[in-house]
Amino acid sequence: MGASDFASLPHIGEAYKRKEDYRFVTGSGQYTADVVLERQAHAVFVRSPHAHARINSVDVAAARAMPGVIGVFSGKDIEGKMGGLPCGWLINNPDGTPMKEPPHPILAISKARYVGDHVAMVVAETLEQARDAAEAVQVDYEVLPALVSVADAAKKQGTITLHDEAPDNQCYKWALGDKAAVDAAFAGAAHVTRLDLVNNRLVPNAIEPRVAVASYSRATEDYVLYVANQNPHVERLLMTAFVLGLPEHKVRVIAPDVGGGFGSKIFLYAEDVALTWASKQLNRNIKWVADRSEAFLSDAHGRDHVSHAEMAMDKDGKFLALRVHTDANLGAYLSTFSTAVPTILYATLLAGQYTTPQIYVEVDAWFTNTAPVDAYRGAGRPEATYLLERLVTRCAWDMKLGQDEIRKRNFITQFPYQTPVALQYDTGDFHAVMDKARALAEVDSFAARKAESEKNGKLRGIGYSSYIEACGLAPSNIAGALGARAGLFECGEIRVHPTGSVTVFTGSHSHGQGHETTFAQVVAARLGIPVENVDVVHGDTGRVPFGMGTYGSRSISVGGAAIMKALDKIETKAKKIAAHLMEASDADVDFANGEFSVKGTDKKIPFGQVALTAYVPHNYPLDKLEPGLNETAFYDPTNFTFPGGTYICEVEVDTATGEVKVDRFTAVDDFGTLINPMIVEGQVQGGIVQGIGQALLENCVYDNESGQLLTGSFMDYAMPRARDFPQFKLDTVCTPCTHNPLGTKGCGEAGAIGSPPAVINAVLDALAPLGVRDIDMPVTPNRVWDALHGAGKA
Repeated sequence: MGASDFASLPHIGEAYKRKEDYRFVTGSGQYTADVVLERQAHAVFVRSPHAHARINSVDVAAARAMPGVIGVFSGKDIEGKMGGLPCGWLINNPDGTPMKEPPHPILAISKARYVGDHVAMVVAETLEQARDAAEAVQVDYEVLPALVSVADAAKKQGTITLHDEAPDNQCYKWALGDKAAVDAAFAGAAHVTRLDLVNNRLVPNAIEPRVAVASYSRATEDYVLYVANQNPHVERLLMTAFVLGLPEHKVRVIAPDVGGGFGSKIFLYAEDVALTWASKQLNRNIKWVADRSEAFLSDAHGRDHVSHAEMAMDKDGKFLALRVHTDANLGAYLSTFSTAVPTILYATLLAGQYTTPQIYVEVDAWFTNTAPVDAYRGAGRPEATYLLERLVTRCAWDMKLGQDEIRKRNFITQFPYQTPVALQYDTGDFHAVMDKARALAEVDSFAARKAESEKNGKLRGIGYSSYIEACGLAPSNIAGALGARAGLFECGEIRVHPTGSVTVFTGSHSHGQGHETTFAQVVAARLGIPVENVDVVHGDTGRVPFGMGTYGSRSISVGGAAIMKALDKIETKAKKIAAHLMEASDADVDFANGEFSVKGTDKKIPFGQVALTAYVPHNYPLDKLEPGLNETAFYDPTNFTFPGGTYICEVEVDTATGEVKVDRFTAVDDFGTLINPMIVEGQVQGGIVQGIGQALLENCVYDNESGQLLTGSFMDYAMPRARDFPQFKLDTVCTPCTHNPLGTKGCGEAGAIGSPPAVINAVLDALAPLGVRDIDMPVTPNRVWDALHGAGKA
């Protein structure tokens, strides 16, 4: 079955209400914090108050003597008993040498390297007792100078060193593209546009903080870890194979309902390992629940790039070559996928939607005394889009062209299209997306709205962003060649019950995306049964075959495709049973809309009858078919999927206060086949909200001297509210993906990728008459005020 056949089935493209929402809105969801085990103790972590300090000693004697305390562990207690946290992606330098990969200890041993670094763990009968004992742990710190920014990491090489394994504080220098060809294109260019940008650091801030509950059974020598995580199989693999050295079949990881992730819950964290190990040492079940302050300090952060970009053009504004240098902040340690974000997931998207013939990008990645930086909604794709779309709009202004016109002159129109930065796009229609976005945004009447704003003493600007992203993360052979230390396939298992109802087991994980509904729609559409007759199970390594989890907008295009392959097997077997029942050859049996029929006859039987027959062996020959109708399949795609879109933002700027108001926002996306447009719309709206949040409000800030986190709570870290947004105008164009059976492309990160440059381009368009050419995110009233009074003028 091809994508076009699938898209025409009942249930596909229908806005079913999410099946899982009833339990959420009625408070019946079961989250990790809801897990309460017998003899459950509580853990609290002692965290470094210093960004960079030598640990001379950790005295736990007083803490161990306190009421209710079961155990106290420091780095010295676990040294040599387990490995450190692994990094899942190897990046090589241009000369072929591997990146520097210093150890990431579960509990700090000789040094603390960021405020919040794990120094000791206290386990007690109650949470209050654990907190009291944690305060009694005495740590002798020798405070050292700290590095916070990539500029300081580069400038202070040799004077401040975080890791002996990286004395220059540089993890790697990485490059992609033909430098000589790019330099030649620049030499012959009619015009070169240059731009310096900062992509501000963000704190993910899912509603549910990280939680872990660990259990050990001496009777079976089995471990169970309940954890708020996006990919439990990967968590188990990393923890058993690389850290604890345990047999994988002895560890079960369960990720129940998860209250948001956005990437920050992909990774293996030190707390998960420490609790699992300690559950055996103490023979107790142990729970740890992060409070919001811990989440700010220790969850992996996102973004934090400083870049210089240049575009070479001919006299008509056609792009000839792009040249980029980026300094990426990795934080104090390498997180699970951190090294891939500023390289493989970033530089390979710098072609965008444009036919730029040559691109060369260099990335320097640095260690600093800050929390580790890793994937956050979009993971490299927002950083690439922000740089490129800011630069393209600047090119338009330099060439005295409209923001839409310069994009149209450079759009890719022929597919498949091989970019100069490794990726090959299979399909798209960027002109159609742009045209629909312009019409929906009512661009032709923008001048009238601008004049009306001026009458009211406000400045109005319009900003464009035309993004493309590579998602459906895979395929394994390409990812492996680029440094991935794991496959990126997905698994699906279908169990058809005797009554014809179905249970789906998927390696994808749902933490707000609506998989229990969309995956049920896929199965119901294919088998011709009610959506209500399909249950979806995920998040438990003890029940689900090995899968790679949810991130990179891969669930439906990779996980859904695995389910389709399992359904292919079920249909093949079911046709044999139906053929036997109808006394025909299985080659003559068709299956559509839940019925098997014999070609050229009126013979037909429903799917439910075939399902029952599969479990009544005397009704068909056992020598040819086994009983049952269950199948499992793995899917490893041949390429990424490439959703794209054009976003148009209009802002009003109050010059008296510096306040920026997003007055209009239009988003038109191409996600290929839509399974459930209501869920897609929700995903896009959520992403746009996060993107506008980054553009206008959110900013993770460390003190440059002490390394203290200055934005350590919602008192200092501004999150967007409903009143900060207009009613979004959303629409889609469909060019189905050509290499997966669903024709889907992925939608979960698009809003966060496309929106920040649209907002900033709109702000700069509004401020341009006053001479402001640059401004960094977040565009707070204070920054606008400074820009208007000279600090940001070119």
